[in-house]
Amino acid sequence: MSNQPDRSALRNLQDKTAIVGVGTTEFGAIYRDLDPERSAYELGLIAFREALKDAGLKRTEVDGVIVSRLPHYGRMCEMIGLRHPRFANVLPGEGRQSGIALQYAALAVANGMADVVACIYGNNGRSAGAKYGGESRGISTQAMFEAPYGMTSPGAVTSMMFRRHQFRYGTTTEPLAHLAISNRANAALNPNAVMQRPLTMDDYHGARFIAEPLCLLDYCLINDGGVCFIVTSAERARDLKHPPVLLHATSQASDITPVYVADDFWHEPMSQIADDLFSYSDVQRDDLAFAQLYDNFTPTMLFTLEGMGFCEPGEGGDWITPERIGLHGELPLNTGGGHTSESYMQGWALHVEAVRQLRQKCGERQVDDAQYGLYACAAPLATGHILKRDDR
Repeated sequence: MSNQPDRSALRNLQDKTAIVGVGTTEFGAIYRDLDPERSAYELGLIAFREALKDAGLKRTEVDGVIVSRLPHYGRMCEMIGLRHPRFANVLPGEGRQSGIALQYAALAVANGMADVVACIYGNNGRSAGAKYGGESRGISTQAMFEAPYGMTSPGAVTSMMFRRHQFRYGTTTEPLAHLAISNRANAALNPNAVMQRPLTMDDYHGARFIAEPLCLLDYCLINDGGVCFIVTSAERARDLKHPPVLLHATSQASDITPVYVADDFWHEPMSQIADDLFSYSDVQRDDLAFAQLYDNFTPTMLFTLEGMGFCEPGEGGDWITPERIGLHGELPLNTGGGHTSESYMQGWALHVEAVRQLRQKCGERQVDDAQYGLYACAAPLATGHILKRDDR
């Protein structure tokens, strides 16, 4: 008897559910309008209303809700007028939760626990003065032994991970510059992006270090915003407003360590996810029109590309070129601008951008022949999906 788990359930979920509505707040406008009184719930509510309108659904048709970075699902349900949900859950405000929210919603719909699930995220971090590192950030029990040495943030440990990559493989910061510049070029074509001024290589090398070798332009933004995506069955989706974007394949894997760091750059969980996605679907890497990669910091994208098998370990630095990752390249990355230029919505806006690309509604930043797209998040709790445009 094999000790390997039966993964056939992944194939059973294939194309059974779809994202039918997406909505966001106005990231750029809100960034310029700092409002300490604005709540994360209000931002989530705006995004929910936009997603509901986008889907062509009535509020009363929603019977499930998943919230993230919001303190309580009950308050959000109250605000959207959902008193008796059939399915409800709340997830932490960590970046890796956006992919998990989609998986939970799909599982709930596919197994008859709900018909229409709204996944809602609200983040008033900039207005609230949120800090993701430094002395002012509370030190968790998990990090108490690292904090005295300055390891008070994910950025610090990601910087050390990249240093290890440099030492092991000779990687330079040039690929990180290409990633940051490409994100900004895409954001310049996105009216909703926070940062739209193009970047040059001189801009990158002139930026101040935050945790050397990572500079300011390697870091995600801190901004306010809300995001919502709505999930229902593929069958029902075909009667709604837009061509459905199907959840074609999905997977989750973990690397649980005492700190936010992995000595193999999360290669093991990411390669497990890649095996699932490409083994239990009809899609291979060459079929993907784009990839939306979680980019709390630019090295995370490099680690993801290696872990997902687009290149061998240690080859990410050479693989990442402007020609390959640009909008008309072999694998366009973060076509809306990503976390470093569009907004830091902790993976949620990356899902929305994927849906809009597959609907072919992205205007100047639209990639060619977008039939399949990838979302992937390299983190201690990693996720990945292949999303598919349904033309039927």
